[in-house]
Amino acid sequence: MMNFTVVICTYNGEYRLPEVLERLLAQKQTENLAWEILIVDNNSTDNTQKIIQKYQSECTQNYPQIRYCFESKQGIAFARRLAFKEAKSPLIGFLDDDNLPHTDWIYSAYSFAQLHPQAGAYGSQLKPLYEANPPENFHRIACFLAIIDRGEETFRYDLLERWLFPPGAGLVIRKQAWLECVPERPFFTGVSAQSLNNKGEDIEILSYLRKTGWEIWHNPHMKVDHHIPNNRLQKSYLLKLLRGIGLSRYHTRMLQLPTWKKPVFTIVYIFNDLRKLIIHYWTYYKILNTDLVSRCELELYWNSLISPFYYWLKT
Repeated sequence: MMNFTVVICTYNGEYRLPEVLERLLAQKQTENLAWEILIVDNNSTDNTQKIIQKYQSECTQNYPQIRYCFESKQGIAFARRLAFKEAKSPLIGFLDDDNLPHTDWIYSAYSFAQLHPQAGAYGSQLKPLYEANPPENFHRIACFLAIIDRGEETFRYDLLERWLFPPGAGLVIRKQAWLECVPERPFFTGVSAQSLNNKGEDIEILSYLRKTGWEIWHNPHMKVDHHIPNNRLQKSYLLKLLRGIGLSRYHTRMLQLPTWKKPVFTIVYIFNDLRKLIIHYWTYYKILNTDLVSRCELELYWNSLISPFYYWLKT
């Protein structure tokens, strides 16, 4: 059995994957670990498979083993579901194809699991690598691109507010926790090449773990550089991203509540989202056409407001 599996779910990642794989092949303090790199090709149309085959042929050491599998259904939830079926270890760490782990990421991830056997999931400390300079006020929406500084102290998310979770980038999940808690068909399919409207899959998965008693941690020793290309700072992409996050709000909020509270809190959330929308529009209406961040926040508030209706239509 493997000690650790790194999963990279990718779509058309031929130009992004090499840097991630080079970082993984340069990992230190892994001499005594049996570990693997599992790349899940989420229906790519480029040379992703050829790039992986090249690394497989050039990798002569016993570990890591580099494995490839193909998932034709687009969406990160489908790719992750296949990863859990294919992974040979009890610990599965997820990296996106734009996540660059520091050289002790594997060691820090594996060691943490040995110290915290009740940890069902734990997240990394992420630092942005911007390809272009973001707007000065970008910090207001940076968290929606998984740019989240949780600090250098270890802590448990499940002892804090119910809405606080680690980002999916650099997340490690214990296979036992996933198999016990996560349904075969989650509500959110996740981001795909066609749509950003199914955001919320990370919160959904972690909510299931949290509700069943698994601990969820922040491990600041697992450090990951998150590459943010210029196209993800463009208005068209950010508006789609914030729209998808807003539309996911109702379902992710309800996951945190017992059934008897849901009708009351649905009304509370609708009025609170309406309040935020009115205040935001009144504050920024003069600059909504020129200020990217304010316009994105408006998109988030509006779609959060209509998210119950979006959920009811989907179900």
